[in-house]
Amino acid sequence: MDIKQYMRELGQQARTAGREISRADSAKKNQGLLLIAEELGNSREFIAEENQKDLDAGRQQGLDSASLDRLTLTPARIEAMIEGLKQVAGLPDPVGEITNLSYRPSGIQVGQMRVPLGVIGIIFESRPNVTIDAAALCLKSGNACILRGGSEAIHSNKAIARCITKGLQAAELPVEAVQVVGTTDRAAVGELITMQEYVDVIVPRGGKSLIARITEEATIPVIKHLDGICHVYIDGSADLTKAVDIAVNAKTHRYGVCNAMETLLVADSIALKVLPLLTEKYRQAEVELRGCLKTCTLIPNCIRATEEDWHTEYLAPILSIKIVHDIDEAIAHINRYGSQHTDAIITEDYTLARRFLREVDSSSVMVNASTRFADGFEYGLGAEIGISTDKLHARGPVGLHGLTSLKYIVLGDGEIRQ
Repeated sequence: MDIKQYMRELGQQARTAGREISRADSAKKNQGLLLIAEELGNSREFIAEENQKDLDAGRQQGLDSASLDRLTLTPARIEAMIEGLKQVAGLPDPVGEITNLSYRPSGIQVGQMRVPLGVIGIIFESRPNVTIDAAALCLKSGNACILRGGSEAIHSNKAIARCITKGLQAAELPVEAVQVVGTTDRAAVGELITMQEYVDVIVPRGGKSLIARITEEATIPVIKHLDGICHVYIDGSADLTKAVDIAVNAKTHRYGVCNAMETLLVADSIALKVLPLLTEKYRQAEVELRGCLKTCTLIPNCIRATEEDWHTEYLAPILSIKIVHDIDEAIAHINRYGSQHTDAIITEDYTLARRFLREVDSSSVMVNASTRFADGFEYGLGAEIGISTDKLHARGPVGLHGLTSLKYIVLGDGEIRQ
């Protein structure tokens, strides 16, 4: 296969389909999403069989249990994909929405209209359900997409792509609006991220090495985050029950996710009260604790944290703990070591909460809530294409609005500039 030629054909088809899908009305797009959901429902057995091929190959290649779990499409996960399509179909359509319309002294009206980005290239690893999430959000927001999943999920992704194609055909929408790259050749990624004439935005979803490579090599704008080094700061005025519940949930609810807490900061004035309570909970969950010198004096058998620990996204049952003097030291630590993903404060002091919200430079900043809420579904976006820690265009969970842009519109009645 000539990879360059193959990818350019996908790009040309996506560009043409993108223009057509951008004109589709909400009813038509929703019909397409629901028909794709119907096809998935009718193809449960086929999808499971194809997914088993990927699982068998993965075991032969020595994939670890966590990777195999991400790859597995259980009946419940297939059902969740179907439900996800229905939820996206039920969301308000952002395309064509006009805001900020106002009259100017000249008599014209100036406002902004929300429009699709165009063609979105999405590169992801392991989880084949991302194929449906990405397709659904791109279709609803009027974009065409080219999806390149991991080689370990090639059979699963092709099976899901077949359902998407059938659903689009039944809805009389362009089937090239969603294209799944059919080759596992890594050269396809290199082509996709440099096809400026066909692709408008790249969204990588996967490990740090993948995202770092895309960021370095892409000649197209990238929506991404590299690390999820998330913090929870327990202020001296914190309610102990809230503090324990939140700090335990933020770390132990799930370990291998980007919005899990990796560093706990505790005000010196409350450390003696809250750390023994938390230590017992973390020990029960078999979380390894690494702490600063002060922390180690309060927690038996706590491992002394190194400078590297404050920079580390563990994605594992390991937690770094630092006792800080006050909110100033906490904010300084977060802004130095954090990844601008998600950070939270637990406090009953409204003034300090406002300071934390204003001064912590992250895409999601929370008061008295677990960092695990930093998620498109929990934010009411229906789903997300990923989380962005960039400051331009989209920041935080990227849902339908994040896959659109704004253009200025002007309404006149014969006015001319004097």
